[in-house]
This record gives sequence, structure tokens and C-alpha cells, in this order.
Amino acid sequence: MNRILLADDDIELCVMLKQYLEVEGFQVGMAHDGESALNQARTSDYDMVVLDVMMPQLNGFDVLRKLRKDSLLPVLMLTARGEDVDSIIGLELGADDYLPKPCNPRVLVSRIRAILRRIQSQKQHGEESAPPEILKLDDLEVQTGSRTVALNGRPVTMTSTEYSVLEVLLREAGHVVSKTELSERALGRELTRYDRSIDMHLSSLRKKLGPLANGEERIKTVRGVGYQYTR
Repeated sequence: MNRILLADDDIELCVMLKQYLEVEGFQVGMAHDGESALNQARTSDYDMVVLDVMMPQLNGFDVLRKLRKDSLLPVLMLTARGEDVDSIIGLELGADDYLPKPCNPRVLVSRIRAILRRIQSQKQHGEESAPPEILKLDDLEVQTGSRTVALNGRPVTMTSTEYSVLEVLLREAGHVVSKTELSERALGRELTRYDRSIDMHLSSLRKKLGPLANGEERIKTVRGVGYQYTR
């Protein structure tokens, strides 16, 4: 049974979502302020955190920023509807996905399951890969078994979602991958209207990896088509 931490200062909403998630087979804990959420995320055995942006003591961004210093625990951010800046900041700080509030509980469950399926698939792949497969292109090397990335021999820290996006692009290096396909293969879910999560994960990858040694763009955007890792 997967354990989910719900972090939101709206106690009534938290209780309602907790009840819904428990019916769906999850074990659920709650936190109603940022300090408590961060402490529970670090010290308890949760599989994932659903984290609201607006909370007392520490807001969701501060919690995520501190958590990412020592943990890659999957995080789904809840953002104010229409506040694109919230979702952008959350993804830049290392959130795995986001969902605007108020959210449909069924959609929330679907997003949670998509993230957990991807994590489980990655673990199984790592266990089955011995020795691990190596994807190497120019100055970049990826170990698919351990899901580690090195640039010029130096390790690059990535969230699970960033790694998944990068691996798909590397496996299709030289070819354009549509945004829809990238969402399905890397995020484990269908692309929704106005969804910017793929764009923000790519923006983060570009910042972490930089251009190629010759100055050429490493990950290209082919407008109206998709994205391409330069080969």
C-alpha cells in the first residue's frame, strides 16, 4: 500500500481528500503547515508528497526547496488555478508534476498513480539491469540501471521526472519527439490542455546540462512539432 503525505492548511479539504485516497487504496498522512510537512517528508516512510503552495510557517516552495537538498521523494504540487507562475516555480524547484486547485479528486488520483507507476517501473528496470545499460552521447553519459547522469565525468543531480525526460530524448537522439509522446513516455500520462510541465522540465534540463561543447543547443525545440536531442 502506497503512503501519501497530504500537506495543505485547508483541514477540511485535506480530510476530504484523505478519505477519497483511502477508498482508492492509499495510506494517507496529513500536515497543515510547512514545517510539519518538511519534517514528516524527511523522517517518515512516504512514497510521495502532495504539497500545497500556500501554507503557514513555510510555504510549499520553501518546503520543496529544502526537501530537494537531500531527497528526491516524488512531489506533486497543488497550485492556485490560473497562477501559471506557481506551477513554473514548482517545477523549476524540482516538483515532479503539478495540479491546479480546486482539483477533481479523480484527476488527483490519476496523477498520483502515474507518478508512482513511473517510479515503480524505474525501480524494476534498475533491478533487472545487470550490468546497467549505458547511454553515451558526446559529453553526456547516463547509467540506466542506477539512473545517474554525468556531464564531462561530473555527476548531475536530477529529479526522477527530469531523468525520465532526458532518457526518452537520448534514446531518440537526432529525432524529434512530440510533446504528447514525451508526456506519455516520461510522465506516464496523457498531455492535458495548457499543460506546461514538459516545457518546464526541459527548461530545467537545459539549465543543468548547458549547450554542447561546440556551443550548439543540446536540446532543440522544433516549433509545432516537438523536441530533439542534438546528435
